Amino acid sequence: MDQHFPKGSKTRIVIVGGGFGGIELAKKLKNQDVEVMMLDKHNYHTFQPLLYQVATGGLEADSIAFPLRKIFKGQKNLTFRVTEAKRVLPAQNVLETSIGSIEYDHLVIATGSTSNFFGQAEIESNAMPMKSIPEALNLRSLILQNLEAAQIAEDPVLKAELLNFVVVGGGPTGVETAGAIAELKKHVLKNDYPELDLNQVNIYLIEGSPELLGAMSVQAQKKSEDFLKELGVSVMTNSRVQAYNGKVLNLVDGRNIPTSTVIWSAGVKGVVLDGLNAESIVRGNRLKVNEINRIDGHENIYAIGDVSAMITTEFPNGHPGVAPTAIQQGKLLAKNLLNIINKRPTEPFKYFDKGAMATVGRNRAVVDLHKIRFQGIFAWFTWMFVHLMTLVGFRNKLVVFVNWVWSYFSYDRGTRLIIRPFFKKTNDESKLN
Repeated sequence: MDQHFPKGSKTRIVIVGGGFGGIELAKKLKNQDVEVMMLDKHNYHTFQPLLYQVATGGLEADSIAFPLRKIFKGQKNLTFRVTEAKRVLPAQNVLETSIGSIEYDHLVIATGSTSNFFGQAEIESNAMPMKSIPEALNLRSLILQNLEAAQIAEDPVLKAELLNFVVVGGGPTGVETAGAIAELKKHVLKNDYPELDLNQVNIYLIEGSPELLGAMSVQAQKKSEDFLKELGVSVMTNSRVQAYNGKVLNLVDGRNIPTSTVIWSAGVKGVVLDGLNAESIVRGNRLKVNEINRIDGHENIYAIGDVSAMITTEFPNGHPGVAPTAIQQGKLLAKNLLNIINKRPTEPFKYFDKGAMATVGRNRAVVDLHKIRFQGIFAWFTWMFVHLMTLVGFRNKLVVFVNWVWSYFSYDRGTRLIIRPFFKKTNDESKLN
């Protein structure tokens, strides 16, 4: 389609991505004398920290998604379009998209990140990523389908494949996912599948480094491992995946795990658009930016959030890929763009680290708030409160809160539905997005 979106007289700021950073940036430009255009391939914002709960039947997908148009209702200087950004033409100040070419004065890349399989094509085609709602729903279907299939499987090898669940990556997502599956086994499967021998259901968490939650304190690392082991998870640190063919996971040390469910949370990489300065792409496929999030080699193109890497002495690999980073960068970039437009001095970005936290399951969580560190039930309530407050939309906050309260007192999860069956594709077919 050769449709074009001509610019008006006002300065146009185009934002690619409706994640935490993009939303915050757009909101801060409300009522300013600029034209804001937001583009995203979905018409909703995804609250990624709770994707694992959708994948394990704890929440419905619409509890953690919120319509982008509703977020910006009443913001008259903003236009939203569902489209996929394809390529940047910096010399012409044009962004090519699936709905046509869009002119810009300032372009902000807030495309976030996707699963990083580190070039291992076989693992990528067989493992299950979990970076979007469709992927989380695929995983939920696969887990439930495998449990159903295990009910009738007579071959012990096939049964082992169906009932072994492997999570690769010991960061917050991996720890939380492994804990959620363990809780599913402990509280739900015995009621849903009374004839199933729960001793045959195994959950493995594989981490390449010596400890889980590498970015957190030693206390959090140790306690999270203890919590997982209490729930029956086999924690395998100093272990690396060598290959996975969809049926057997091979580790570098020679061990093999028969499994048809491998959940990949071992790393992420930035989603970078074609046409940007190749020299600005650094480790993790992120875009190197300066202190105001301007991409190296470009005068009017910026990157915020997971896709950006602001290299400093304190953060030699860029800032952590978490929501507070994106939110803070979005807020400051809005201010700096207005400063640039009005020929005022800009302000350098200073990250305020609010700490880190992860939940392992019911009454089990770890929280690091700078020098204050605590674990257990109080940490769990803290984790719940922070996530509820960060969710977009009052309805979502209310629905998630009610779901959590119900699950807490009933020891149940109410969304164990195979709405859309998932089938792994052959090598000749592409997997569902």
